[in-house]
Amino acid sequence: MRRLLLAVLSCLSLASAPPASAAEPSKPPGPLARHAMIAAANPLAAEAGLKVLKAGGTAIDAAVAVQAVLGLVEPQSSGLGGGAFMIYYDARTRTTTAYDGRETAPAGAAPDMFLGPDGRPLPFFTAVLSGRSTGVPGAVALLALAHKEHGATPWKDLFGDAEQLASDGFVVSPRLAAMIASPVPQASAPDMAAYFTKPDGTRLKAGDRLKNPAYAATLRRLAAEGPSALYLGPIAADIAARVHADPIPGALSAADIAAYRAHAAPALCRPYRIYRVCTTNDPSGGSALLEALGLLARTDIAGRGPADPEAWSEFAQASRLMYADRDRYIGDPAFVKVPTEGLLDPAYLDARARLIGPVAGPPPAPGQPRGAPPVGPDRTVEPGGTSHFVIVDARGDVLSMTTTVESIFGSGKMVDGFVLNNQLTDFSFSPTTRDGAPAANAVAPGKRPRSAMAPVIVFDRQGRFVATLGSPGGPSIIAYDLKALVGILDWNMAPTDALALPNLVARGAVFSSEPQKFAPGVVQGLAARGIDLSGGYNESSGLHAIVARPQGLEGGADPRREGVAIGY
Repeated sequence: MRRLLLAVLSCLSLASAPPASAAEPSKPPGPLARHAMIAAANPLAAEAGLKVLKAGGTAIDAAVAVQAVLGLVEPQSSGLGGGAFMIYYDARTRTTTAYDGRETAPAGAAPDMFLGPDGRPLPFFTAVLSGRSTGVPGAVALLALAHKEHGATPWKDLFGDAEQLASDGFVVSPRLAAMIASPVPQASAPDMAAYFTKPDGTRLKAGDRLKNPAYAATLRRLAAEGPSALYLGPIAADIAARVHADPIPGALSAADIAAYRAHAAPALCRPYRIYRVCTTNDPSGGSALLEALGLLARTDIAGRGPADPEAWSEFAQASRLMYADRDRYIGDPAFVKVPTEGLLDPAYLDARARLIGPVAGPPPAPGQPRGAPPVGPDRTVEPGGTSHFVIVDARGDVLSMTTTVESIFGSGKMVDGFVLNNQLTDFSFSPTTRDGAPAANAVAPGKRPRSAMAPVIVFDRQGRFVATLGSPGGPSIIAYDLKALVGILDWNMAPTDALALPNLVARGAVFSSEPQKFAPGVVQGLAARGIDLSGGYNESSGLHAIVARPQGLEGGADPRREGVAIGY
């Protein structure tokens, strides 16, 4: 399985534009806009969102249009059949809200649902392709809830561009073409093979036109009936029927889908130097990101820079400490006790930061924060996928949303023109450890699996908007976001430059990275500090960011993917 995952990651890297080396001269500032801006993973999606903004729509109005297009042109990453986390700043009320649209396990889920007849965990991709991998989709419910609270444009008017693209067809992008040809099993699953095969029997390639009339029909229903079109009636029945099909059918029912609710709560916020960083709540990756920032705040990384190996050593060691805690303790707080306050307690961060030394030693063990429950080591496998976009509207509302179907093309199953998620494979396949201790991220009915998604909005001490960002990338999302925040907040880099910085994901004994993209001497300097990047594979982030400047809004899109930042 690891060889297949590495092959997929290699394919992702080859499909990505190479980022500039950190040693190259800085690029010109990114796109600037006076009134509003959007940065998203596909130009067609960004253009649909900008059209809504120019017509007077709010950030959430634009987000509905963006997600509708992304589900068509980037089905490997997100869509109506997936979930999302979102953070939203309302400029009028000066409130910041975290929205949880994470998928849920069905009422018929069991702790051993990913174990085979021999009691051993199913092979990962066997589980992914099974009906057991799909949870109740949450992205549409999240968007509908946020739109009800912050929308200005009628819901029914937000799907036109996506519907037209689905009906008339869109040009397959190089990245989608690479995913269609990738070795990941979902790309060859029956539903995906039928969708991506041309009448002459060959697969779609970059430049081909792809139509999806079934998706257009679904969008028309969603526009006319609202979110209930997905959660009640024929579409919900179709989802349940597809999930119940062989091989290895799942338990998801129409009743599970009808019962789904997105959550809204005050955002999780903590200070970072002169800033206040806000993100989403557990079971997202938000608390882990804040822990990592808290650790870095206790180092001198801000006084260094991207050409300094000591800065990257501090980054890597803080990341390993954070991941050790996150992988042990984070789960759905409705089902398990999550010691979030203890993990972010200044005294705990002081103690953990003292473990950051001149040389990185063996992988750190998880700490013992205040309120930590007796949970065992986790066995969750988390492949990368997902998409991210950020929006600032003319009112000053700010949105950051990470959206996903989990792995590439989700479960490999399609219903009514969209891909179904495989989000439940984000649970730990083994509900307990060998000594019987429970896993915080074990499966349970109605439970939401742990996530690394961590959309971010940053404010200054006076509560003024500073920046917003986020990324796809599976468990590496937290490290990607962390890198971008250090680049923008600590090293005063333009967002375009900060997003292009080399990725370094330090988790346990593995240092995954982009060795060739570091400044001269950094790789050797890290090796001298016990951090060997020679065995790392290329990480493929998809960061997007918007930063407030005196002259307007400056956007940035990760050069590794096809995203753009545009505004007016």
